[in-house]
Amino acid sequence: MTSPFNKKILPWLALACLVVPMFASYFFDDMFSTLSHLFENPSLLELGWNSADYGLYTSGYSVLCVFGGLVICGMLLDKWGVRITGSIFVGMMAGGAALVAWAITSGLAPKASLRIAYIGCMLFGLGSEIAGVAVTRSIAKWFKDGPMAFAMGLQLAIARLGTAFALVMSPRLVAAKAPGEVYSLMETARPAFLGLGLMAAGMILWALFVAMDARFDRKDSSVASLPQNDSKPQNDSKEEQFRFSDVLGLLKNKQFIMIALLCVFFYSSIISFKKFASAILIPRFEVPVEAASWMVSMLPFSTVIFAPLFGIMVDKIGKGTRWMVAGAILALVAHVLLAFAPAGVPFYGYMSMVFLGFGYSLVPAAMWPSVPKLVPAKVLGTAYALIYWVQNLGLMLFKMFAGNILADREAAPGAVAVEIMFVTVCVIALLLSIGLRRSSAKKPELRLDAPSGK
Repeated sequence: MTSPFNKKILPWLALACLVVPMFASYFFDDMFSTLSHLFENPSLLELGWNSADYGLYTSGYSVLCVFGGLVICGMLLDKWGVRITGSIFVGMMAGGAALVAWAITSGLAPKASLRIAYIGCMLFGLGSEIAGVAVTRSIAKWFKDGPMAFAMGLQLAIARLGTAFALVMSPRLVAAKAPGEVYSLMETARPAFLGLGLMAAGMILWALFVAMDARFDRKDSSVASLPQNDSKPQNDSKEEQFRFSDVLGLLKNKQFIMIALLCVFFYSSIISFKKFASAILIPRFEVPVEAASWMVSMLPFSTVIFAPLFGIMVDKIGKGTRWMVAGAILALVAHVLLAFAPAGVPFYGYMSMVFLGFGYSLVPAAMWPSVPKLVPAKVLGTAYALIYWVQNLGLMLFKMFAGNILADREAAPGAVAVEIMFVTVCVIALLLSIGLRRSSAKKPELRLDAPSGK
């Protein structure tokens, strides 16, 4: 039997192994976010991509996820378990990233390299999302009777450090050149090669987690097989097996659907924004690239501190739907500032990032631990996959919209137009969070506002 010490320490060791692949995934996904302004002048890139090309490339992340892959693979996660399914898709994530790096340095014509990078981004995206579902599912398993919201918040915080690392490091890896100088293919690809190194470390630690999880299940099975003192028969394990018909129950769950829609609109207002952060912040507030990178890096850095703290708050005092409403309001205020604050005043850019960072911590800290309260454990992987599927549908569309808006307009007017789109998205997210708050008040038995740690 597992000693009390191991019961306390092993979940945290497992979490330590799980966060590194997610750190690498977040880094690779955001490696060009603070370099997005370079694509506004493709003549200065040997790669030859413009803003619309970059927007198309980033939208590739969500294509396989949206067109069935994420939902199907989420079901496979419940059928095959996190070890088999997660290993397949952690490998796919790394393989897709390697294909992107090769496309950037291949020397092919811009459209040809874009097509290959797009395919690589599709593979990377599906692999990353299923790996993320596997990680979330694993945390729910290992912290079932413990501080689940805190563990999820801590995982999210460390993973977003990957984004912060990308936002700060990429402008230094691809240093600014004198006017008229061209960025070579290898210079452009430097962030991608660093991301591949991080993924290699992540794959090693994922393999260690797989060994730990297999040992965990063997010990759990041996304890379950011991004779019981009471006369009650053991539950039939078939009752806990996943059935495809269980998916229909998820689609009839009103609160689950509202959480899924909140996820897509809230995350689209932040993740899609980050992809074009420098192309928005530089013309709006007239700051240099380095200042814009530090400005947007406040988003992930703030979550490193506040996501775990808000997770503890949800574990201890609950009120999850209230925190979702508060986070949605903060995101809305942030994008209103980005759209309508006086131009050329960096203070408003920093203020908007503070509000957005708080919202980026509050909503996920309350939203993700709410899912296990609404769905049975046997379909938890499918439930998370469905949420990620809806999220990726929005991300794919809004990234493409943003890229096209910036490509069709001059820099400053384009930035304002993009921000008006994000303001609209935030209004919808706020209405959904208010709907969840009302639903929780009418149905307290759902325990959406109950502490997660109880």
